[in-house]
Amino acid sequence: MKVAKLVESRRDNWRQLDELCAQMESSRRRRDPRMIVRFAGLYRSVCADLALAESYQLPPNTVAYLHKLVARAHSQLYRSRRFNFQWWKQELLYSVPPRLLADKTLWLAATLFWGMFIFSMILAAEFSLPGHAPPVPGYAERVLTEDVILQMEDSFAEPLGGRGIEVDLYMAGYYIFHNTGIGLKCFAAGMVFGVGGLFAVVFNAAFLGAAFGVMLRLYREGNPTGEHFFQFVTAHGPFELTAIVFSAAAGMRLGFSLIETNGLSRGESLYQAGKQAMPTMGAAIILFFLAAGIEGFISPSALPYGIKVLVAAISTAMLVFYIVMLGWPRQELAAGEGYRSPFEPASSSESLSPK
Repeated sequence: MKVAKLVESRRDNWRQLDELCAQMESSRRRRDPRMIVRFAGLYRSVCADLALAESYQLPPNTVAYLHKLVARAHSQLYRSRRFNFQWWKQELLYSVPPRLLADKTLWLAATLFWGMFIFSMILAAEFSLPGHAPPVPGYAERVLTEDVILQMEDSFAEPLGGRGIEVDLYMAGYYIFHNTGIGLKCFAAGMVFGVGGLFAVVFNAAFLGAAFGVMLRLYREGNPTGEHFFQFVTAHGPFELTAIVFSAAAGMRLGFSLIETNGLSRGESLYQAGKQAMPTMGAAIILFFLAAGIEGFISPSALPYGIKVLVAAISTAMLVFYIVMLGWPRQELAAGEGYRSPFEPASSSESLSPK
């Protein structure tokens, strides 16, 4: 009987928690910190009352009411957040571009990739002065192997004539899987103290550059295979190649953070680098999806080559505008706080969880 009277004396707490639940359910505005502290205290108190009521087998309607109240409060205390469109708009258009522009690791990866890509393409294309031998005879065969070159020539032997929509959809999904796989390998390699990322950047640049160089050589020789190749790769090339660079740069930032910790522990240094690398990897994922869509539907189509060149030019302009034009005026933000997830509270007042 004493327990029953004790629980009965707590009904005022139940009523207050019930009212706070109703208030929180009807409004999504930022919570007053004092209200949050009060809510958390009432929640713990009612949980204790429920345990007491069940232990002493109080009336079923009382136990059921407390169960319902605790569940209702729990859903408010640990509720999931809705997708915050405003946050993502702020991050993607305002915060991420200056971080990309100021990311020295990204510029290092880009310089290595495009420098090696162009160098490898020139060697594989066997450009030389009249009357002189190529600077590195057989370079493409050493990098790609003759089997890969023959496979490429066979793949682009026929002119592009388009495919059915079902095939385009299937291939777009395949390209997403295949290309993101390359990106994840570059990202993972970069985590090996950054050295693996450097190797991944140079290797992929040399391989892809050699492939472009071989096809450029065939095009110069009048072989239609080279023309078919460039008709296929031109449209989606800017997004896909840039995504590879972004992936490697994100991994390299994590890898370098294990070497240069700036006085932090390796775990804390890796955590801080992860927040800074996430926008780069997120941009890479978006670019891979965009490239796969173009590669699945536009690249293999019978559209005039001029249209595909226009798609590539627009893609390149979009990349320059996003990174340089949106990033340059607010570059000072890059030195500020790193990436913060939309599901991570900015302050204690935004979270209902007791600390």
